[in-house]
Amino acid sequence: MLDTLNIQNTFERYHAHVYFNEETKLIAKQLCERSEQEFGLKIGRFHEKLVGPHPMWSCQISVDAKDFDTFIPWIEENRQGLTIFIHAISGDNMRDHTELTTWLGKEVELDLDFFVRLAKERAAEKL
Repeated sequence: MLDTLNIQNTFERYHAHVYFNEETKLIAKQLCERSEQEFGLKIGRFHEKLVGPHPMWSCQISVDAKDFDTFIPWIEENRQGLTIFIHAISGDNMRDHTELTTWLGKEVELDLDFFVRLAKERAAEKL
């Protein structure tokens, strides 16, 4: 399964964003909790609102390289139809969310203008 991903385990850290809606939030919550329990992974907030570039409600799972090769096949097998957006963390947010990505389930369009707006806000703060 890992050989079919758009990204390989060549970075130190990754994020797996579990996307959900009102109907699937219980499944998503259970999947995130199991990720923490079974792999000891750090689970972010369970956002029942749009956050960052993500076009759906989401929960972020932080994955280190040491867990990548076992966690990704596990979450693929256990996602129960949920969409999972996975990206590497390289230090370049735009690249991380456009080039260093893979999808489990249905791919959805990210709000990449978020990063443009964020860069402008940060530049304005420095003035």
